[in-house]
Amino acid sequence: MKLHKIVEAIDEILKPSEFDDYCHNGIQIEGKEEVKRIITGVSCSQRFFNEAIANDADMILVHHGLFWMNDPRPFTITGIMKDRISLLIRHNISLVGYHLPLDANPELGNNAIISDRLSLDKQEFMNGGLLSRTKNDVDIHEFKHIVDENLATSSLVFPFGSKSVSNVFVVSGAGAFMYQDALSLNADTFITGEVKESHVRIFEEEGLNLIVAGHYNTEKYGVEALGEQLSKQFDLFTKFIDIPNPI
Repeated sequence: MKLHKIVEAIDEILKPSEFDDYCHNGIQIEGKEEVKRIITGVSCSQRFFNEAIANDADMILVHHGLFWMNDPRPFTITGIMKDRISLLIRHNISLVGYHLPLDANPELGNNAIISDRLSLDKQEFMNGGLLSRTKNDVDIHEFKHIVDENLATSSLVFPFGSKSVSNVFVVSGAGAFMYQDALSLNADTFITGEVKESHVRIFEEEGLNLIVAGHYNTEKYGVEALGEQLSKQFDLFTKFIDIPNPI
């Protein structure tokens, strides 16, 4: 399958043009045009790239790509950036990345899959975040254990609100800044990946439970699901490579 046909298919699913993102969604490094094997993962690193090379990747699909709008200007390819890029160029491997569109997709997105894994009923999307409901009220500490078991993580819980969980707002990654969306939807509990120190006091003062489950561990699911979708759609080999990161 041609590289650009695969990317067109992903764009049709994720609709990146609808997002004001702070990175490029799509092809970041162009390798061989013919793609038979796709390796998926969360974030770029030499370790991940070497695993992809060992698996004979033609294309790498990630959630966190190499290039971001807050990169230093003027831009230089030196140090570890040079080492990472040279690995891909030497092996003629394409790097394709999708960020916010892969968080917010209602079926393959990280937030939707987290809700499914926690057996929550999806209710309403707001700015990419997802309000869901528990089937029955659950004690906040018991809910923390449910999160840990189903997301394979060791989360932090800040029980600042209701002792029982019913309305849960899910934002994968560094999503704590969206607390106002959660409050507007009457959520009692907020699940995200990571949090700034200043956010903790905000959640406390707003009386909103906070569960911090890890940036990496809340963003594994979308890219893996997208790879599986491409495998079915184009009869391609796809494989998710897990490079664990508790942060």
